[in-house]
Amino acid sequence: MPAKRATSYACPIRDVLDRVGDAWSVLVIMELAGGPCRFNALQRVVNGISARMLSVTLRHLERDGLVSRRVLETSPPQVEYALTTTGASLHRAMGELAAWAETNQPAIREARAAYDASLEAAQ
Repeated sequence: MPAKRATSYACPIRDVLDRVGDAWSVLVIMELAGGPCRFNALQRVVNGISARMLSVTLRHLERDGLVSRRVLETSPPQVEYALTTTGASLHRAMGELAAWAETNQPAIREARAAYDASLEAAQ
């Protein structure tokens, strides 16, 4: 009998990072930290995301309990998304990573350029 493959649930880091490690989820969470937002408004501010990918991303975030979905009683009906308490706590944790990225992006770009130049010089 083959060994049972470990699920990502056995590793909390992998289980959570599988969801929030993609760029779209991070960008949606960062945007929703400013308050509830409708689908079309989110699509306008999350640069480059398609309607389908935004829909999939929101569905996954809702399933994980990070985002809530509320149907507004308008004609036609509209849907509003917001961070849950768990989503807001994730946003606070992501804040440190975002600050680190902003601080270190110039050094990382310089390192990339130097690495690429060394590869080109070696050819």
